[in-house]
Amino acid sequence: MKTTYSTGYLLLFLSLFFFSCKSAKLSDAEEKQRIGEYYEAAAIYRKVYTKTSAKKRDLRAYIAYRMGDCNRLINNTPRATSAYMNALRYHYPDSLVHLRLAQMHHKNGKYADAVKQYRDFLALHPENELAINGLKGCEQAPVWRQNPTRYVVRKMEKFNSKYAEFSPMLYGEKYDQLYFTSSRTKDREAKINAITGLYNNNFFLVKQNENGVWQAPIEIEDPVNTEADEGTPSFSTDGNTMYYTYCTQDTEGARTSEIYVSTRSGAAWAKGTRVGIVKDSVTMLGHPSVSPDGKYLYFVSDAIGGYGGKDIFRARITGNNFGPMENLGTQINTSGDEVFPYARDSVTLYFASDGHPGMGGLDLFKAALDSTGTWSVENMKAPVNSMADDFGITFAGRRESGFFSSNRNDARGGDHLYSFELPIVTVSIEGIVSDADEYPIEEATIRIVGRDGLNEKVATKKNGTYKVELERDIRYVMMASARGYLNQNFELKTTPEEKNETYVVDFFLSPIYKPVVIEHIFYDFDKATLRPESKEALDELIRMMNDNPNITIELGAHTDRKGTDEYNERLAQRRAQSVVDYLIAGGIAGDRMEAKGYGESVPKVINKKIEKETGFLHEGDTLTEAFILTLTPDQQEQADQMNRRTEFKVLRTNYNLY
Repeated sequence: MKTTYSTGYLLLFLSLFFFSCKSAKLSDAEEKQRIGEYYEAAAIYRKVYTKTSAKKRDLRAYIAYRMGDCNRLINNTPRATSAYMNALRYHYPDSLVHLRLAQMHHKNGKYADAVKQYRDFLALHPENELAINGLKGCEQAPVWRQNPTRYVVRKMEKFNSKYAEFSPMLYGEKYDQLYFTSSRTKDREAKINAITGLYNNNFFLVKQNENGVWQAPIEIEDPVNTEADEGTPSFSTDGNTMYYTYCTQDTEGARTSEIYVSTRSGAAWAKGTRVGIVKDSVTMLGHPSVSPDGKYLYFVSDAIGGYGGKDIFRARITGNNFGPMENLGTQINTSGDEVFPYARDSVTLYFASDGHPGMGGLDLFKAALDSTGTWSVENMKAPVNSMADDFGITFAGRRESGFFSSNRNDARGGDHLYSFELPIVTVSIEGIVSDADEYPIEEATIRIVGRDGLNEKVATKKNGTYKVELERDIRYVMMASARGYLNQNFELKTTPEEKNETYVVDFFLSPIYKPVVIEHIFYDFDKATLRPESKEALDELIRMMNDNPNITIELGAHTDRKGTDEYNERLAQRRAQSVVDYLIAGGIAGDRMEAKGYGESVPKVINKKIEKETGFLHEGDTLTEAFILTLTPDQQEQADQMNRRTEFKVLRTNYNLY
């Protein structure tokens, strides 16, 4: 069983051993680590480790673990992973090595390896929040990768360099300017930062031209940029105040960061001054984000009384002063790090965290504040998040697009800028309004009413077409109408899925001024009994009568030329009555319908539609017995079938109106 040591006991355990064997170089590494110069400390630890005999297992374990910590803090994940594995191999006595190694595997996307280390750690610390959430993240990340959100993410090659770029922030009323932080430099005498191993960061700016095309970034030459390390800007709504992170250059004490403010004077940003949120210069403050209403400044700190790691706080802005620091609480903050807040509005906060369940490293999260003061936190998932660090997001106002930073797919752990955009989901309905013979109706009207409040009338184009934009997951009722035609209704429920959808609904309006054939009405041979396959057409006729409650109609049945006139009229009358009876059974009042058997007395007159369909008949032809006898046997059978039809025609349009 592994043994867990407290930090104090561990130092006591190792102190006698190190008293005789600790070299100056090892002490140099420890001092560099103490004051936060992790890059230089990691380099020294590595040299000391290679010179330390493998027989000195305890010393090797100690050096490897501290080397892992330094590399982890400068985002050199491969070296941190290797160092923690060596610490474990040499039986480093603190079980925290399992958690750190799990986090590195997690960040490398090696979820199965991470799960093993998380479980080993949880066996000793079953209530540890970081390990529990890490395990959840490993389980959820593969699902998120296989089922990504609709966000489209692109690497901004035009903005990026071989150096680091991070914390983008859109600026301007049109969001056509982008400030960001970068370690790139043209100064050949610039020194490497002992903390990060990079050059000190400065502000850069990129603008859109008049065509909306982003140009090449330029370094800000204003006094706000200094030889020190500054970045992570946030702007007031009027654009005249910039809050940012400034890192002091103490050569002896521990490194820290502070929040500075700069005001815009003309076209330039003035030299920044320290913001007086706290009186001391030891408390770490950084990553400021001013709320759009200007009431609060959100920021990050490791102040005493937090929940572990770095927490997100806020302070009320009162002129040039600030109210007390207010921790956002456990719904936002964890025992890990919560960093890079972005206040999008008074109830929506975005931030990065490695403490909530995530895909690895820092993930971006959206937090929404409800009316009870409760925050609900949601992982933004893939493709915005990855197994690497994803942080520092900015939005183009209310649009679901903007930029963020990530070190994904960079072997050196370098941060770069990415764009994101949630494509607009378009849901629409379109179609054509035609008459019963499928000729477009020019002046038809589509009225559509939805439970989302939509109540709109749309006129068809000259070709009878229409198109209406809808919303997702809404029930709509539509009615097509035109002068001289009966109305037709249609109900539609749009899909709740976030995807583009086009519904096609064609309307066929029945004219008031002439009979309309009811297609697909079938009777048993030489009988008036309706066959089951007639049900769909008859039910549609019931709907038409309900859509037009003020009409009365005549149901007329016609036969072919075979049989006597008297017999055909009686058969036709019974068939017409069968249709009326079906409609009465379907709820249509009997006094709205008349049955009429025409027999063979009214032969079919050919229209353009039938002419096109048959190829042997012409518009205006009347299918009398004499005409049919001029056709071929096959053509005669088709003509007889056309004469065997059931029609309706409108008699009145004022039923129950007076």
